Amino acid sequence: MSGTIAFQQSIDLARASRIGGNGLPDTAIDAAFAAVGTALARLNAAVEKGDLPLVDVAGGSDDLPAIHGAATRFLGASPVTDIVVLGTGGSSLGAQALAQLAFYQVPGLGRRDEPRLHFFDNLDPVTFGITLERLPLDTTRVLAVSKSGGTGETLIQAITLLAKLDEAGLRDRAASLILGLSEPRKDGKAHPLRDLLEPEGVQFLDHHTGIGGRYSVLSNVGLLPAAILGLDIDAIRAGARAVVASLKDGDVHAIQPAVGAALNVAAHLEGKGIAVLMAYTDRLERFAKWWIQLWAESLGKKGLGSQPVGALGPVDQHSQQQLYLDGPRDKLFTVITLDVKGTGPLIDAELAARAGQAGFAGKHVGDFVAAQGLAMTDTFAANGRPVRQIRLQRLDEYTLGALLAQFMLETILTGFALGIDPFDQPAVEEAKVLAKQYLAEGRG
Repeated sequence: MSGTIAFQQSIDLARASRIGGNGLPDTAIDAAFAAVGTALARLNAAVEKGDLPLVDVAGGSDDLPAIHGAATRFLGASPVTDIVVLGTGGSSLGAQALAQLAFYQVPGLGRRDEPRLHFFDNLDPVTFGITLERLPLDTTRVLAVSKSGGTGETLIQAITLLAKLDEAGLRDRAASLILGLSEPRKDGKAHPLRDLLEPEGVQFLDHHTGIGGRYSVLSNVGLLPAAILGLDIDAIRAGARAVVASLKDGDVHAIQPAVGAALNVAAHLEGKGIAVLMAYTDRLERFAKWWIQLWAESLGKKGLGSQPVGALGPVDQHSQQQLYLDGPRDKLFTVITLDVKGTGPLIDAELAARAGQAGFAGKHVGDFVAAQGLAMTDTFAANGRPVRQIRLQRLDEYTLGALLAQFMLETILTGFALGIDPFDQPAVEEAKVLAKQYLAEGRG
């Protein structure tokens, strides 16, 4: 595996000098690069001091044997038909993004092979209840993930699951059916998830205390589910490592996360308050959801930040482009395309002619999707909508690892450049505390 970054990025079609006055002026982009250069020096200094373990983990490999071993133990020797992952937000979305490489919940397809995969990231009494009734519990394995151990949704799911195992006469097997992943106990403090599961004999892996949930995808939080699905987690890390290594390249204009951050800072300076990520492949649908949380929770502070919007091409060309092209000029677009030319089923020439589309004849489905991605990008530019292009030659573990590292580092650098702490989430806790209070009081 080479150490090259597995994608190409261009911000040329975001520049006013290329697309007209509604693009981003070179003066704004130059100012943004200056701010990001300072942010990059701050980031590298923090890494040198050991203050950013998420970068160390993303760029390392020492923990990979332990993750491989945990995946093997989790599956065990007996047949496994279903895998349930309990966790919400950062404890789940990154793992889902990786799982789509194994065709988990890919639109129109889904993962049909065993083991079937179930991520319960959104607590819904109907779907959770139905799934619990349908699961063959004796051949199901459960991974319960919560950094703090106090996440209400995860606790309720784990409590309900234990009760279901009891009903099925399987509670004495909880230790072999369930694995926890959470921070270690702190002296003298309660740890709800460990307090619930450890008396059942359930073993725990440690969530890194210095890595927040939304930045944890390249740690065991994301890589353990990936390894369980048979994905190449060494390649995921190798892709991330190439991006991390580039932080030391020296020229801020050549470092891909810095380029992305400068684009976002320039958009902020020009008052563009909406960031749209449109990926032209089904297997990046959950990647967009992961990015939405990363961006919103990291940068939405002090009245700053931009609204992240995920879109999936080509379907959202039909549902959203009217607004994008003829609505307010308040958006920055990122279009991710995959080299799919020459792939997919061949379009029959006779049937294409019957449909009045002779130009389709002899082309592949992938040729049409590739043309759509290029056409959408060029249409954004022609209509004065600033757009960044990210082009993937392939979509595999190495590439996705690089993309995950790119967007995490880009987010951190954007926060540093704007004077925002990209690691805290002070506005998140209020509703969590209030929800637990209302539940105890019977309100709702």
